[in-house]
Amino acid sequence: MKINDAYIIDYLTYKAGRPLKPKELARELRVPNNEYRQLRDLLKKMIDDGRLVRLKRGRIGIPSEMNLVIGPIAVSYKGVGTIITDSGEPIVIPPANVKTALDGDRVMVRIETDENDDRFGKVIRVLERAEQKLVGTFFRASGYCYVSPDNKKIRRDIYILPAGTMKARDGEKVVVRLTSWDDSARNPEGEVIEKLGLLGDPQVDILTVVRKYNLPDEFPRPVLDEADKGASLMSDEEISRRRNFTRDTVYTIDPADAKDHDDAISVIKTEKGYRLDVHIADVSHFVQEDSPLDVEAFQRGNSVYLPGYVIPMLPEKLSSDLCSLKPNRKRLVYSVIIEYDKRGKVLEYEIVEGVITSKAKLNYEEVQAFFDSGQPGERWEKITDNLVNARELAQMLLKNRMAEGSLDFDLPESKIVMNQRGEIIDIASRIRLESHRLVEEFMLAANRIVALHVFRLAQKFLYRVHDRPDQEKLEAFSYLVSTLGYNFAVSPNMRPIHFSKFLETIKDKPEEEFLNELMLRSMKKAVYQPQNIGHFGLAFAHYTHFTSPIRRYPDLVVHRLLKKLKGGKYPESYNRRLDSLLANIGRRCSETERLAEEAEREAVKIKQVQFMSAHLGDEYDGVISGILNFGFFVRINHLGAEGMVRLSTLDGDYYNFDERRFRLVGKRTGRIFRLGDPVRVRVAAVDRIKNEIDFHLLEPPREKPATKKVKASGSFGRVRRKRR
Repeated sequence: MKINDAYIIDYLTYKAGRPLKPKELARELRVPNNEYRQLRDLLKKMIDDGRLVRLKRGRIGIPSEMNLVIGPIAVSYKGVGTIITDSGEPIVIPPANVKTALDGDRVMVRIETDENDDRFGKVIRVLERAEQKLVGTFFRASGYCYVSPDNKKIRRDIYILPAGTMKARDGEKVVVRLTSWDDSARNPEGEVIEKLGLLGDPQVDILTVVRKYNLPDEFPRPVLDEADKGASLMSDEEISRRRNFTRDTVYTIDPADAKDHDDAISVIKTEKGYRLDVHIADVSHFVQEDSPLDVEAFQRGNSVYLPGYVIPMLPEKLSSDLCSLKPNRKRLVYSVIIEYDKRGKVLEYEIVEGVITSKAKLNYEEVQAFFDSGQPGERWEKITDNLVNARELAQMLLKNRMAEGSLDFDLPESKIVMNQRGEIIDIASRIRLESHRLVEEFMLAANRIVALHVFRLAQKFLYRVHDRPDQEKLEAFSYLVSTLGYNFAVSPNMRPIHFSKFLETIKDKPEEEFLNELMLRSMKKAVYQPQNIGHFGLAFAHYTHFTSPIRRYPDLVVHRLLKKLKGGKYPESYNRRLDSLLANIGRRCSETERLAEEAEREAVKIKQVQFMSAHLGDEYDGVISGILNFGFFVRINHLGAEGMVRLSTLDGDYYNFDERRFRLVGKRTGRIFRLGDPVRVRVAAVDRIKNEIDFHLLEPPREKPATKKVKASGSFGRVRRKRR
């Protein structure tokens, strides 16, 4: 049978113009009797995946012609659903109409109108579950068992049949598989498929996040076998054909506990100014396209860094050995060589395959100590002058970038301090050092040069882009900061420089951190795609990710693309498949990056809640970070932990929620709580199951709040580099 699904949809939409029964369709399409079963099977498949819909009396029609929408549903914490039509219109689905759909499920929704002619949706059918496996807490009640899901968007407990408990203990964290849920009047049913351990075990906390986000924590055997063969690719012939940098003063700067070193630098002074060498591990030499290693790396998309736990994109044999730029070892690299004048302007550049031997493995803290004291550490005889040059150049590049309007959101990150058992000792804000900025500037410079190089060749490429902010969100941000006494004028043609100037006005103000975060929320997320629209936040017309192929798949792809460019063009056969290939890679890697960020954020929050559970009754200074009609959130200074002050705990007055001005106003006293206000709170309660903290409000903060010191013992979670 030559008739395919696309032809059927086209025929029903444009030629028949009406729903048809299967036999009517077969007759009109002149399908032979001996091929009717094939047609019927194809129609059933198309109905199952939502491309067709079965109507009354057995007729089959096109969903869009029936006021039906097919797609993923987004379900809020309050149970309200949303689905986007083909025209981009969001359709709201009231909680009662969400039926058995869960957040992310692919559903069929009928669009209806109310008495005011407002459109709303109603879920007709769940076509495909986004996730069959869920993580939650197992409970034994009188006569039955159930699991309370960790995902707060799932508002129903899962009933566990007696045969499906795996003898889980009351209060144990488990993974449950949904087995059935066809009736919204009843709870979904499921079975326990994995026991993670009891709540409170420090190892269980992170494992829960790994399972919840379905992160792959083991490599398949074929992938490991292929990685083990990588050493054979380090041949003398391969080394000899590359640019030899082994005698140059090259070194790495990374976190003290880093195991993978994917970038090394060198800066020397020249007659014209400076020469910057950025050497990046040539992972593409060891990971061949479409190999088991490549397929696994693509599925993972990136490494994931959780407190005390790393899920690498590549097996350790590559990430921590063959591809890692270890000192005193020959390593294959892809290098960007940039010549600058004495003002930090680019004169010329080269992009070459090379081989290096790193002279030193430095960490951020010891480099910063050298910058602060001028006293080099041990083993630094050969690199001291180079580091001084690097500092001078990095300062110029930063100054030039800021002058162009590049945004620099210096938001604090939580530093989780744990002992060897994984138990949390303390939390503090991670300080962003000048040594961090130095490496960041050089990586930005290399990424920018690579993107500019391919753009000038007018060849297809994978860019890292950041779109302009939505006008509506900017206006909301402008209004919000006006309630805090600041002016941020919004216009349709705003450039990054307007944002950076505003950030300058709030620098060193008490609200700086809070307003930085609010501005960041008003912007779109950076993504990977083949269409170059520039990077708004960095104020770069051309930008990509080239410098971290050990931990980011897009960087690995960029290396491959550069190698394919022979004489400034791709081979014709390769060029033909690039459009769909790059679009698919961009979508997948943007999604895995978002997933990793969510997992990292949740893991940090779990550790924060765990830490605060040991500090019941302690007092802290913080700022109001969110306002709701039943209370306000407070973020603790220096810790980042966030909890709720409920209005029911505030004595002496009732409060009105002024949603327009983001504040709560006392009816009798007129006392106002607004976003960004400093407050002092006491830890009143901690719920480890729900990951929630309750605070009680105390007096305003002292003029000189005490800063908690981080204990010297214990291991630090790895620094996660900023994603730009």
